[in-house]
Amino acid sequence: MNLARVSANGQITVPIEIRRALNLKEGDKVLFLKRSNGDITVGNASAAAIVEAQNAFSNVASKLGSPSEDDIQSWVDDVRYGEGK
Repeated sequence: MNLARVSANGQITVPIEIRRALNLKEGDKVLFLKRSNGDITVGNASAAAIVEAQNAFSNVASKLGSPSEDDIQSWVDDVRYGEGK
């Protein structure tokens, strides 16, 4: 178990073991996800975005076959800005 204290400004220091496990570096963003059971999970926001993009590409590619450069740009835009940009 790792503990962190919340400062008066709402800041915390992420313990080194957690930073290593999440591969967090200075300047990285941390993602907090609330699960349906109320639990909160913490993740590396950059890693989560990459996984989301990979899943989106995989899902679309499995439906369309070999994607064109325009298809790839469209998928990137959908992940970055949301469907129906």
